[in-house]
Amino acid sequence: MRFVVAVLLAAVCFGTTGTAQALGPDADPLSVGAARLVIGGGALAVVAGLQFVLARRRDGDRDASGRSIRSRDAARRLPAWLLVLIGAAGVVAYQPAFFAGTAANGVAVGTVVALGSAPVLTGALDWAVSRRFPGPRWVVATAIATAGVVILALATDGSDAAADPLGLAASLGAGASYAVYTIAAKALIERGWSSTGSMGALFGAAAVVSVPLLLSTDASWLATPAGIAMALWLGLVTTTLAYVLFGAGLRGLAPATVSTLTLAEPLTAGLLGVLLLGEHLAPAAWLGLAVLAAGIVVLATGAVGRGRRAGGGGSGGGSGGGGGSGDRPLADVGGRG
Repeated sequence: MRFVVAVLLAAVCFGTTGTAQALGPDADPLSVGAARLVIGGGALAVVAGLQFVLARRRDGDRDASGRSIRSRDAARRLPAWLLVLIGAAGVVAYQPAFFAGTAANGVAVGTVVALGSAPVLTGALDWAVSRRFPGPRWVVATAIATAGVVILALATDGSDAAADPLGLAASLGAGASYAVYTIAAKALIERGWSSTGSMGALFGAAAVVSVPLLLSTDASWLATPAGIAMALWLGLVTTTLAYVLFGAGLRGLAPATVSTLTLAEPLTAGLLGVLLLGEHLAPAAWLGLAVLAAGIVVLATGAVGRGRRAGGGGSGGGSGGGGGSGDRPLADVGGRG
């Protein structure tokens, strides 16, 4: 149960992204996304480094990579440093792909394709890489939750224009980017890395890459108190804290399960839009939120049930689009990435 709760809390953190942006100053989304990764990824790397130092002091069975010596035989195929680079590339690629998709087809369509495709692509990639089929309950729960996201988007999208194929490809690229860094983080965890260490490595590397990107944008918004507050919230809460929780859940759940559970992100965003931003949701939007919540409940109860059966009641083991301003609760600055 604790793994499920950790992922759901991470999704709640992701879901505050759009609200934080709506309450902050106007800024270039790419600049905001880069600042978020620099602050959040850097802080996550520091947290991972401190954890590693404390672990080294506590016991002497860890090598310089952060893996336990007994788990070295599990590090097959790709070397760990290559997994880190691949995962970091996924983290960095998510934001521009997400923005390109929403710019081409609107926030609602772009967010639906990005968020809706992420669980499916994560499950497919995990199946291909690890031969780990997510299971029929995951298929049903993901279909229900994705249907809820689609209903929510259709209820808040006033555009009848045909979708741009390149925009759809970009949104699918965002979903694929999410799948890549989730699978990479899981692979590092399975090689003996701590959950925080794996996320810190991926996002720390992404933070380094994001520094020149931030410097190439108009970052004048960071000179204002509101801008600093927004950047700190997006960095420390929706990235550092969120991915510590995300990694903790990933330690005990399959990547496909984690990916579907994080669809609680648009659910959180929609509710925050109503409660904090004064948005008004149409009845169909409320239906979408209810269907989305039902899919998450189906998956969460199944995951908890499997954990109880596997552990005899003990602990389990084994294997970002938030709400925005105005009347579009799916708008955000890139959600998870």
